[in-house]
Amino acid sequence: MSLADNKIFDLWRSFMPQRGKVQNQVSTELISMHVYDEPLRMDPRQEFDKWAAVEVSDFNNIPDGMERFLLNEGLYAVFDYKGLNTDSRIFIYIFTEWLPNSDYVLDNKPHFEILGDKYRNNDPESEEEIWIPVQPK
Repeated sequence: MSLADNKIFDLWRSFMPQRGKVQNQVSTELISMHVYDEPLRMDPRQEFDKWAAVEVSDFNNIPDGMERFLLNEGLYAVFDYKGLNTDSRIFIYIFTEWLPNSDYVLDNKPHFEILGDKYRNNDPESEEEIWIPVQPK
């Protein structure tokens, strides 16, 4: 999908009823992940693979229709965000202000948000962690 051809709602609508079938979950947190084939461009038409996921302790029992994803370790900048999940200002800040003024550049690894107990879809009081892959300049 792309941001211009957004199918995120459909992905989560299909994932959430099946979530309980995932065995060996290590927490109640949800992971919303973007995987790019090429480095991120600030282009709403850039395509990416979108994952709705949970962390598990092993991959022994993967439910039908689901796939495993192994996130390799790396360096990430982590931002605590409070607000609507539809408000893109935090990402504009990260990519146009914070990153250019930091000691880092964007790395070509998955980007993700961790949606914990304080996450509430479409709620201005919602909280989540935004993880952006970086590497030293």
